[in-house]
Amino acid sequence: MNDFHSAISADFGSVAELVHRHALAAPNRPALSARDSARTLTYGELDALMDRIAASLQHDGVKAGESIAICASSSVNYAAVFLGALRAGVAVAPLAPGSTPASLVRMIADAGARILFTDNSAADVVGPPIEGAIPRVALDDSGIARSFDAWLAPIGAKPAMVQPEPSWPFNIIYSSGTTGEPKGIVQAFAMRWAHVRRAANYRYGPESVTLLSTPLYSNTTLVVFFPTIAFGGHVILMPKFDAAGYLQLAEKYRVTHTMLVPVQYQRLMSHPTFDAHNLSSFQFKFSTSAPFAASLKADVLQRWPGGLVEFYGMTEGGGTVILEAHLHPDKLHTVGRPAEGSDIRLIDDDGNELPGNDETVSGEVVGHSAGMMTGYHGQPEKTREAEWFDANGKRFIRTGDVGRFDADGFLTLFDRKKDMIISGGFNVFPSDLEAVLRGHQAVADVAVVGVTSELWGETPVAYVVRKSTDNASAETLLQWTNAQLGKTQRLSSLTFIDELPRSAIGKVLKRELRDLYRGK
Repeated sequence: MNDFHSAISADFGSVAELVHRHALAAPNRPALSARDSARTLTYGELDALMDRIAASLQHDGVKAGESIAICASSSVNYAAVFLGALRAGVAVAPLAPGSTPASLVRMIADAGARILFTDNSAADVVGPPIEGAIPRVALDDSGIARSFDAWLAPIGAKPAMVQPEPSWPFNIIYSSGTTGEPKGIVQAFAMRWAHVRRAANYRYGPESVTLLSTPLYSNTTLVVFFPTIAFGGHVILMPKFDAAGYLQLAEKYRVTHTMLVPVQYQRLMSHPTFDAHNLSSFQFKFSTSAPFAASLKADVLQRWPGGLVEFYGMTEGGGTVILEAHLHPDKLHTVGRPAEGSDIRLIDDDGNELPGNDETVSGEVVGHSAGMMTGYHGQPEKTREAEWFDANGKRFIRTGDVGRFDADGFLTLFDRKKDMIISGGFNVFPSDLEAVLRGHQAVADVAVVGVTSELWGETPVAYVVRKSTDNASAETLLQWTNAQLGKTQRLSSLTFIDELPRSAIGKVLKRELRDLYRGK
């Protein structure tokens, strides 16, 4: 009944069922905590709360295969609702509190959500209750909607048993939440189970303590959250990241696992007290979602105990590339090699497959694996645009990234196809220019974007965050950079900026920089 190892090694299973197994085996083991709350749920308490949540959803008529939406900051209740919905076979659409009101309305409608769970962090975007809108439940005590406790089924309530099918939607992750038409990426139960099984390689278990400071609406967070829970570990949630607070929590709880985006690693490594903290408990640190500079990886390896693993892939799925940086310190400029079961290839602009063993050949990266999205919810045309099929009809997901393989099978990325600059007929990769700028002692952070040019069609411009200890002028830095670059790569301008605009998971919002340039 409680043979965890046979359950986790099965071809398909349920995270919600694994929680129940842990609750039977070790009901008093901690499962969920949040930094801003003294509250910790044990596995026994989490299991019981998931039952009550699933029973409440069923009481409200939410059926297996339907969906709910959550627009809130990370909390114990947020995580419990996500897991409880899965126990009822209900898909979850986790939505960013930083969305615009209009895009939030579109995403809720697109997902077909039956109930919206929210909290005070999303009060402005959610707005006042609207007659005829879906019911709302407040995960906190803000009073912005019906309280969670009032909505919840009584203690001891049990839901009707639901056995999810591999193809059922597990969650719907939205790739566009602030502008444009949102695209809901439907990830099936089978896709998430593939992520959980992969985690067996990284020493997750009942003694694991995972610190998460990226939001629960991000796939970045979920690829570590679910494996930790599935293997019976303890998840500590930080609703908002700050370097000092992170380091204090990591030391206090003897954290073993974490997921951080590169800009968070950068802020931690540069924090004045970093080296004073005892971080010897760490076993694995993960990163994904944004370019991770080789020099920063090297610094992490030198000063932070435990393995460092970079995942490259898409929320849409289609294969994963993994760099175990601690095992390959000579490959830090790459994102690693294709994971087991991932088929990663290169194609040209016309969709023709390119040889993958030629270091001189670069192309768009496409991938196939067991972990692939069903499609964009309700948008079959967008789904088709994201797909590529080989000569045998095998389905791949297009990444939009340009890369090449070296002789050892390691993948080096250059840039997003859409970010590549065509200046005077020559292809210019912003990442090449950014790498040069990072070599100057004055540069703390940098982004290069292409802007319209009457003379060249497009031309590169740089936005630089200057180190506070340096007084180099923009003109001096521009001249130094252009002296290192080829004639077709040279920057047209360089502007100092206090901070680069970034998403909640650390991606530089280059569109905002282009808008800033146009405004200037």
